[in-house]
Amino acid sequence: MTACKQRILTPVEFQQMHILELQLLRELDRVCRKYDIKYVLWGGSMLGAIRHHGFIPWDDDADIAMTREEYEKFKNVKSELNPDICFFQDNTTDPYYRWGYGKLRRTGTRYVRLGQEHLKSKDGVFIDIFPYDDIPLSLPFQKLQDFYCFCLRKITWAEVGKKHGNMLSRMWYTVLAQIPLSFVYRMLKSIHSKSNNTTPNKATCLMYTAIGKLYYKHPVRERYGIPKKWLLERKEFEFEGMKLYGSKYFHEYLTYVFNNYMEIPPVSKRNQHAPVSLIKLI
Repeated sequence: MTACKQRILTPVEFQQMHILELQLLRELDRVCRKYDIKYVLWGGSMLGAIRHHGFIPWDDDADIAMTREEYEKFKNVKSELNPDICFFQDNTTDPYYRWGYGKLRRTGTRYVRLGQEHLKSKDGVFIDIFPYDDIPLSLPFQKLQDFYCFCLRKITWAEVGKKHGNMLSRMWYTVLAQIPLSFVYRMLKSIHSKSNNTTPNKATCLMYTAIGKLYYKHPVRERYGIPKKWLLERKEFEFEGMKLYGSKYFHEYLTYVFNNYMEIPPVSKRNQHAPVSLIKLI
């Protein structure tokens, strides 16, 4: 089989994709305001709101975060989303979907990550919606949960991993790929059920690397979770001419993730997050 090649987006395509992602953000914001669901801009989108008042020009996606309690509220009203604009995707709406967080996909588009062409899940231009679950109060159990979720993430990645890397890696992922996704989500359910907005626990996105280890390795006691107030205490920020919610503690959050977040990276580091092999915009 001929390997697919990376598709480099043109500046015009980047602009068009940002317009589509803005439509997704507007629709999410509409539904969340209607039902009083607390969301915040996250990752590069929160950084973009502060540093660029919108998208980071070279960023190829948009990120939203919610506590588990707010995320479940959003899932319960997903039918309110305009199907002509988008659909909500997770393991409950798409049985082939492999990632442990949700996405809003733009209806009528294609967007396929390089190396994932064989996956059967639906694709399209998207924004990520990261649910944040409680982590244990004690450090030893935080480490244990982090490793436990690392193992679960390897199972979800296996269908991709078995096609890439060296022979030993491919063999290992081929074995992991035999474990049904239902097992992963069953294992996560007990953690989900214990998470709510009122507990004193810090929170993390279980199926994504803890952000305290992602770009900067923080001291071990600060590594595995963030204060839930970063997700729940909000204010509006200008984003491409719209008003969207972000964290009231944006400075603490962005410093935690990016350190000197107002520093513009050199041109050599202004890259797409993930290579894409196929894209079809409206």
